[in-house]
Amino acid sequence: MSPILQVSHVTKSFGGLKAVDDVSFEVEPGRIIVIIGPNGAGKTTLFNLISGFMPPDDGEVAFEGASLAGRPPPHIARLGLVRSFQIMQVFPDMSVRDVVTAAALLRLPMNAAVEWADDVLAEVGLAHKADAKPPSLSLQDRKLLEIAKCIATRPKLLLLDEVMAGLTLAEASTPLALIRRMREQGLTFVLVEHVMPIVMDIADRIIVINFGRKVAEGSPKEIVNDQAVRDAYFGEAIDAAH
Repeated sequence: MSPILQVSHVTKSFGGLKAVDDVSFEVEPGRIIVIIGPNGAGKTTLFNLISGFMPPDDGEVAFEGASLAGRPPPHIARLGLVRSFQIMQVFPDMSVRDVVTAAALLRLPMNAAVEWADDVLAEVGLAHKADAKPPSLSLQDRKLLEIAKCIATRPKLLLLDEVMAGLTLAEASTPLALIRRMREQGLTFVLVEHVMPIVMDIADRIIVINFGRKVAEGSPKEIVNDQAVRDAYFGEAIDAAH
């Protein structure tokens, strides 16, 4: 099976600091890949490079076999590669329905976009909040709205940046179940996540980033048993997940 995403030797520096340093990996369709690493490891910068918000200094990103070099984020989103943000990006005076409709307009005319937005809100469990304003939502519902915005664009691959940050394990079960349902419907996911019980529960493969470099990649079992990874900074977190 050909990979849907290929990241090849991408590098990004800010001044003398390499935020992303020669990182390579591939993502097969229908998989859930989770990127982990300490704060400042370069995970969000890597998402910015993949989604076109920053150009890499070196290396290449390809989506469905086509290079994304020089393509702006809206173009990349229309291809089917969409990302979320750690901090919810919405107009606070818009309703939840309007926020999701605006995302759906990437592909659909207005009437169809409104209908699709209502379908997406029902799918993520926010239909009863359609007329609410985003700032009034609970943290869990704001996270679901961020996912809903992405789904509304009808993507093929979702990059979700700490979409469960701040949630309890019980609260995280709702977006986790949603991600699994979306994967069953054919979507592919790359997640940045910190909470190891969540990572171990949902990941098909885990990529470990530290100081901008990929230091390990493997199945959850392989990462758990990687002594170098445990010794470096994940031992206590991984132990707590078991």
